[in-house]
Amino acid sequence: MTKPNASERHIKEYLGTPTDLKAEKVKAVAAGLAEVLADVFALYIKTKNFHWHMSGRHFRDYHLLLDEQSQQIFAMTDPLAERARKIGGTTLHSVGEISRKTAILDNDALYVTPEDMLAELREDNLTLTKRLRAVHEICDDAHDVATASLLENWIDETERRTWFLFETTRPVFGKND
Repeated sequence: MTKPNASERHIKEYLGTPTDLKAEKVKAVAAGLAEVLADVFALYIKTKNFHWHMSGRHFRDYHLLLDEQSQQIFAMTDPLAERARKIGGTTLHSVGEISRKTAILDNDALYVTPEDMLAELREDNLTLTKRLRAVHEICDDAHDVATASLLENWIDETERRTWFLFETTRPVFGKND
């Protein structure tokens, strides 16, 4: 059974954390982090889905690549949520909220080719990179250097995943591979 929504005053009273950041900046940063966290959860699930359903002649390599990438993605979840709480904001509360806030599209297909899986994940990682950069700008505006610093590391990791997925699907010129 869920209780009625708490007012802004009650949220600050019960969940607030001391910070030198202005309240409106905390709200903006926490909202941005919630969107990133929603994208991260969605990308994690999709990456694991494709990991579990990988097939074909490059199975082992792709299966291991996606397992490695999913672990890296999942490792972002707790620091993202805790950063929002650390500065006095709130974070995601439900799967429904993840669904409403994510920019990563579901893929419920029963079969996806390995090449399409990798291409889709490459595009999803690019989407996450854009969201991370947008939230970084919000952090810069709020003078929240700690959150911006975390985002910079995740931007680098996301760009690396994108690069690996791109190179994995790049055609080999002159060969029928």
